[in-house]
Amino acid sequence: MRRTPPRRPAKTPTVTHQDFSLANIANGSRVVRLGVTDLSFHRATAAVVALVLQRMGLTVERQYALHEVNFERLREGTIDMLASAWLPCSHGVYRQAVPARELGLHYQPYAMWGVPDYVSEADVASIDDLRKPEVRARMHPLIQGIGLGAGITRFSLKIMDEYGLSDAGYQFRTGTQDDCVDAFEALYRQGHWGIVPLWHPQFLHHRYRIRELKDPRGLLGNVDRAVLLAREDRLALLTRAEIQVLDNIRLSNPIVAELDDAFNRGERSADEAAREWLARHPQRLRGWLAPVS
Repeated sequence: MRRTPPRRPAKTPTVTHQDFSLANIANGSRVVRLGVTDLSFHRATAAVVALVLQRMGLTVERQYALHEVNFERLREGTIDMLASAWLPCSHGVYRQAVPARELGLHYQPYAMWGVPDYVSEADVASIDDLRKPEVRARMHPLIQGIGLGAGITRFSLKIMDEYGLSDAGYQFRTGTQDDCVDAFEALYRQGHWGIVPLWHPQFLHHRYRIRELKDPRGLLGNVDRAVLLAREDRLALLTRAEIQVLDNIRLSNPIVAELDDAFNRGERSADEAAREWLARHPQRLRGWLAPVS
C-alpha cells in the first residue's frame, strides 16, 4: 500500500510593514502609530501633532520609549512616525539607519550647561572656569543628568573628560528627567551654586533664569532642528494635502517650554495643554490646516 507523504505544515506569512499599511487602507481605517520620546517636552510636542492628525480624521496610537528605542522602532516599522527627532546633532547617530522624511519644524533645540543666574558671571562664564579652585570650592560637585541615550548626556560625558572636570572632583550622574529637575530646584531653593546639563526648550526655562555657560571646545553641538520623522511607506496613508499640513507645523522653543510647563507644573495632561494652547491661537491652527480646508 502506498503511503501518503505527510503534509508539510503551512507557512505562516510574515506580516511586513507594507502589509500593515495596505491592510490599513483597504479596511478603511487610518491609524497612525506615533512614537514619542518619553520626556515631557517631547510628549507636549507630540500632543500638538496628534491633535492635528486627529483633526484630519486619523486615529493616533502613541507609543512612548527612550530615544534610541524609538528610532529602532521606526526603522523596523513598528511605529510610523516619530515626534520629534533632533537633527543633525543630537539624534543624527540614530537617524542614519532610518529611511524617513522630515516634516515641519517643531522648534530649534540645543544642548547647554547652565548655572542659576545668581552665580556670578565674573567668576563663572564658561565651562573652563569650573576648574578654578575658588569656583570648585563653592560649586556643588554632583552634576545630575538624564538618560544615557540623550544627546545632552553624550555631550556631557565628553565635557567631563575633555575639560578635566572628573579630575577636578566633579561627578556626572545619569538618571531621569525628574532627577535632573529635582536636583536643580533643590539647589535653587537653597541658593547654592550648581550646574545643570539642560536643553532648550525645557520648562525650567519658563520658571527660572538659567545662565548658559560658554563651551569654548564646542562639545555641546550646534542648534538642531526638531522635526517629525515619517516613514515614506506610511505616508501613502495620507493625501498630499495632509502631508503638507504636517510639514506646516511650526512651533518654537518658548512655545514648547510653555506647553511643557503647563504639563509639568500646571496640572494639565499633555493633550489638555496642547488643546488649550491651540484654542488660544486659532489662526496658527487654521494656517497649518489650510491645505485641507
